[in-house]
Amino acid sequence: MTRITVTVDGVEYFDEVEPRMLLVQYLRESLGKVGTVIGCDTSNCGACTVHLDGRSVKSCNVLAVQADGHEVTTIEGLAANGSLHPMQTAFHETHALQCGYCTPGMIMQACDLLKDNPDPSEQEIREGLEGNLCRCTGYHNIVRAVQQAAGAMREGVAS
Repeated sequence: MTRITVTVDGVEYFDEVEPRMLLVQYLRESLGKVGTVIGCDTSNCGACTVHLDGRSVKSCNVLAVQADGHEVTTIEGLAANGSLHPMQTAFHETHALQCGYCTPGMIMQACDLLKDNPDPSEQEIREGLEGNLCRCTGYHNIVRAVQQAAGAMREGVAS
């Protein structure tokens, strides 16, 4: 067992984990953060995407011990003060999901995309999300959601 200290969604945790435990397993099984889903277990689908020190990572491709001393944000930690994050709101309002399985990872990746590019074109959004797969929506409404959230986030910054 290896001792780790990790901050998840603003709360510091001290745990002992198996050195081979994946971050996604730690989040779900040890911390109950089940919004982070296990999709393919091969880092191909992106359903398990979380932020590690503010950057998106596929948590099925990161060991829990690699998060030692770092900060993780999950889909549960994205909302603040009881209000949904603008990206969560946009996904809801534009019907950017069907089965919803990819949604947490898609939202986390989209938020990371907007950090680097607050006003992306449709093509830039599609390229920024290419590591996250959706088998239901055809991506059109997902792109619309990211565009809507980008606008809302720019307005929030300007206010």
